Amino acid sequence: MITYPKILFFIFIPLSLFLARCGDESLYDRYVSFPDETWMAGDTREFSLEVRDTLLLYDFYLNIRNTTDYPYSNLYLFMDTQMPDGGKARDTIEVFLADRMGEWLGRGLGKIKESNILIRQKLLFPVSGTYTFRMEQAMRETELKGITDIGIRIEKASSVQ
Repeated sequence: MITYPKILFFIFIPLSLFLARCGDESLYDRYVSFPDETWMAGDTREFSLEVRDTLLLYDFYLNIRNTTDYPYSNLYLFMDTQMPDGGKARDTIEVFLADRMGEWLGRGLGKIKESNILIRQKLLFPVSGTYTFRMEQAMRETELKGITDIGIRIEKASSVQ
């Protein structure tokens, strides 16, 4: 016999997940993994996306999953951007994964922590076409242990900021 609370659970949870996805304003959301939780020096990860609307503003997030075995509180990386018109840019980005006391800033239970860092707010893509972003660790370590995944998320900018 199914009780009233169980019916609510089986209806409410799937409906909530569906409605949350309906409001998703992301243009792009993707992760890539590192074998053995190690990001090797010179190993780049690439993300390509097609931009059609050059009038909308977007928020650009860098997403990082690290283990609690990661030996540093921060992560430096290089991000190379290839634009559709041939333009190029290189940024050096520092992100903090732990606070001064060594407490992880990312979410998650157990060994894996996930950080979603806003690196560009209200970004306007100047031309339509394919944009390619290449990420490379810049920590001066041949084997940077404790990084499991890196990703980017680009979503429609919130109008309430």
